[in-house]
Amino acid sequence: MSARYRQRVGVLAALTSALFLGLSPVFGKWAILSGFSPLLVVAARTSLATLLMLLVMLIFQRPFFYIFPVGLVGCLLAGTLNGFGSLLYYVALGELPASVGQLLYSLYPVLVAVFSVLDKQSLSRITLLRAAMALLAVFFLSQNSSLTLAWTPILMMLGSAALYALHIPINQRVLYEIPAPTVTFYTLLAMTGVTLPAYLLFDRAWPGSAQGWLPVGLMTLITFGSRFMLFLGIKNIGGTQTALLGLAELFVTILFSHWMLGETLTTLQWLGAALLGFSLLLASLEKTPASRPKGGWLAWLHPPRIDPWNFQE
Repeated sequence: MSARYRQRVGVLAALTSALFLGLSPVFGKWAILSGFSPLLVVAARTSLATLLMLLVMLIFQRPFFYIFPVGLVGCLLAGTLNGFGSLLYYVALGELPASVGQLLYSLYPVLVAVFSVLDKQSLSRITLLRAAMALLAVFFLSQNSSLTLAWTPILMMLGSAALYALHIPINQRVLYEIPAPTVTFYTLLAMTGVTLPAYLLFDRAWPGSAQGWLPVGLMTLITFGSRFMLFLGIKNIGGTQTALLGLAELFVTILFSHWMLGETLTTLQWLGAALLGFSLLLASLEKTPASRPKGGWLAWLHPPRIDPWNFQE
């Protein structure tokens, strides 16, 4: 596979993941407003997405269940971090407008860049410029004087962004050697191992209306598709580039929050959206990332010496 083709596949996958993820807070807020508790929303969508991925792999991709032990540990670690981040995200979403929550969450690409540098992955000048532009764009997008927000959900949303950012370089290390479907399944499995017990232990509330199951069902499909496309993007263009392209989800969230939930933007927020759009356009100037870096705090996530994916024996 040529570097140019990998770049195109990775960019398309990252943008598709962003489209799905941008819809997630809108449907999540819809489910919460329909009577679902935040813990039930995150537990239901994650568990159902894991079950859907399991069925797809059983029918079409059984060889992809194989994973080397250290790679499995990496996926489970990433999924556990992401699971706790999802709990923080949806609990905070219960108290924040969907668009504002997503704006705060959109700081995660900057954190991904920080974690990638700590893992000894080099960043180009264009990447650093795009990260700075994205940070400024998020600042503009967060300016809305008509809202008075509590600090607790804000800190929870920022904590969710940090945990999501941390799971990306962990999965990137594993994806150097393992196909995206395998990483998707085991990461979702670990997320379910966090979110479902949290609901059973601390909530167990059941919605009084069946209407809320529609957005939860849509969120299941979104979670299934977004995770696979996210990891396909990371595998081909790296975690930092995928995270920066993932900021396109802001446009989706803002658009559908306005259309479905009646939320609006200020002039400064539209300026931030334009700046973010320019940052996304600069992705065409990025180069395909190099092979696995040597050293770094995630260097222990290395594969076995024998290639386990050679099934033509």
